[in-house]
Amino acid sequence: MEAALRGGREPGVGTDAYATLDLALRVGELLLAGGDTAESVDLAMARIARAYGLPHTENNVTLAAVGMSYMPRGDRPPVTAERRVRRRTPNYTRLVAVDGLVREAAAGRLGFQQAKFRLSDIIGRPTAYPGWAQAVALSVLGAAGAVLVGGDGSAALAAFAATILGDRTGAMLGRRGITDFFQMALAAAIGTLVTVLLVATDAPVPSGTVIIGVVIALIPGRALVVSMQDGIAGDLVTGTTRLVEVLFIIIAILSGIGSVTYVAARNGVPISLEHLPTAPTSVAAPQTLGAGAIAASFAVFHLVSRTLLPPVALGGMLAWAVLVEMRGLHLPAAPATAIAATVVGLLGTAYARLAHVPALVCVTPCIAPLMPGTLMYRGMLELTTGRTGPAALVLAEALATALAIGAGVYIGGELLRVARPARRVLRPPRRVRDSRPQ
Repeated sequence: MEAALRGGREPGVGTDAYATLDLALRVGELLLAGGDTAESVDLAMARIARAYGLPHTENNVTLAAVGMSYMPRGDRPPVTAERRVRRRTPNYTRLVAVDGLVREAAAGRLGFQQAKFRLSDIIGRPTAYPGWAQAVALSVLGAAGAVLVGGDGSAALAAFAATILGDRTGAMLGRRGITDFFQMALAAAIGTLVTVLLVATDAPVPSGTVIIGVVIALIPGRALVVSMQDGIAGDLVTGTTRLVEVLFIIIAILSGIGSVTYVAARNGVPISLEHLPTAPTSVAAPQTLGAGAIAASFAVFHLVSRTLLPPVALGGMLAWAVLVEMRGLHLPAAPATAIAATVVGLLGTAYARLAHVPALVCVTPCIAPLMPGTLMYRGMLELTTGRTGPAALVLAEALATALAIGAGVYIGGELLRVARPARRVLRPPRRVRDSRPQ
């Protein structure tokens, strides 16, 4: 990450303008790197600038950079600054802390120097969970995903092993500079290989649930939700870029699954659609608890604070229950998922307002149980057996279901905004006295 200021310090433009822009850009950079939407980043930057004396700024937020320009009154030249985001690592605990800083600054309860020191403290804090806990959480997510689609204890154990093996192998490749695309493809291939070995050895394990659990763990649910929110909100450049990123990751997962299943089928391994689990038609305790475990594991992996884990787990169980009930009414996968995501988006946003945290932190983990892992695996099996037409239809349904998740979450938040609009940019508050650069 780096910062660049363009335009010299011209007479009549105080250094406080540069300091305020720098603070606003650092806030925007942390929010964007932490996984927030372009709309939220833009709003936070505007609130910081307005709170510390720059009421009229033009902001530019893209996936790789945040920029801000201030036009002083009179004949003075504009002040323009930009910070680039080199690495985007979701950290929802930091996201909540920065959001709290913005709220206090906008309310006039935080002086400028206090805000600078507070932001430095947030940056220097250790993560909510160590790295090994994140790896274990992702593997638990895969195991819970296997249970979600009807797997037993042995399937959960196999999915746990396959997920952690794929994740650690991908991390090793990442340290050697291999791109995320090949990391995800290899992780999916390892999960599929475990499934193939279970089928080839006639192991008494529901093999289809294993690979579906791995796929649920690998699908980029956070990026999917944020991309749809950016696109619907009108940030088309950022939303389109995020969506393309999501599609490439999904293609990587499908490539890993397809390559292994094709080789296995050519070598006589009897992989067929019979190994796929059937969709549940009623709410059952094991699957509901599995959905809660998926949501909580997703939250730990994205560094959500411990205090939010219980409501997140409840939200995941609610999302799954609504989905099952909708499928019980014979709704197709995409509209049923959209309804479940809308319910989660509405209630999750309402809870986030009460807890004074960004809605993304409460909502995104809850939609993890809705990921179309079964459809993706079914589509690749159809493709490897030469049934191109049915395969295209199933994969298109999987993509539509994935997009319905992001759209449903946004619609739920908008329904709450219609009933109770959230406060946007505040008027310049009366700041507490502090020392500023002059």
